[in-house]
Amino acid sequence: MPERALPYRPHNHDACVSHALADARAICRTQNARLTPIRERVLELIWQSHKPLGAYDILAMLGTEGHNAAPPTVYRALDFLLQYGLVHRIASLNAFIGCTHAGEQHRGTFLICRQCSNVLELATPEVSKAIEQAAAAESFRLDDITLEVAGICPRCQGDASNA
Repeated sequence: MPERALPYRPHNHDACVSHALADARAICRTQNARLTPIRERVLELIWQSHKPLGAYDILAMLGTEGHNAAPPTVYRALDFLLQYGLVHRIASLNAFIGCTHAGEQHRGTFLICRQCSNVLELATPEVSKAIEQAAAAESFRLDDITLEVAGICPRCQGDASNA
């Protein structure tokens, strides 16, 4: 089994982007949803790094490419990508990150590096289950769970110890 691509570990990032776009096309085809060129480009921009991007970051990138996009265009694209589970919103950063589990029903759990801003999405069904059980014990009806954990990634820890 190949080693999992981590944002702080060298890997073929073009493969991340290609895989995400292929997943998006397949999901949209299955859901009979229209992945327009602008929606696809927004998703591609988000996947070009493991750092979350804000809507205005995306808008600026589109502008440098000659797209005459307005904020509502970017927000509509982001809403579409969120609706189909292709991206996640990182609330603490007011930014968006590509979903590494697109097409799967899951809750978002993220490790966010305070130094380099890379984000790693974790698959933690046991954590989500514990939260769901605790909420149920309080008769609290959950709509969604997104867990954001801030810290320092291994690469930045190594940089700090080498300084």
